[in-house]
Amino acid sequence: MPKQTLAVLPMEFTIHSLESDAAIPAEVLSSPFFFLGKTSEELSIVVPSHISVNSLDSDLQWRALELIGPLALSMVGIMAQIGDVLAKAKISIFIVSTFETDFFLVKNNKLKDAVRALRNAGYTVNET
Repeated sequence: MPKQTLAVLPMEFTIHSLESDAAIPAEVLSSPFFFLGKTSEELSIVVPSHISVNSLDSDLQWRALELIGPLALSMVGIMAQIGDVLAKAKISIFIVSTFETDFFLVKNNKLKDAVRALRNAGYTVNET
């Protein structure tokens, strides 16, 4: 299988942690780009950093590499292969997924290293 193409999204993201029963802020829901994850323990929100969220904890300065899709849900190993490339480069990741694709978030100060590692491994990475 040929290596996939990724695109660096132009905006910076923040990952927020809230109480599991917290309301999702209207600003988040009106954003053109956000991710939500909820368990009995917490509500996690990933949103562009310019959107203010009153959270229990947050982690700033993440950038996203979008795996260009759509990808079939039956495809095997793509996330693991990209994760392995980034792990070998000592780059931490935070992954969020949609029905059609995956997003690999890396800290802003590691973005250039991530792009270099992926390209060296044969991936195409488009930067805007």
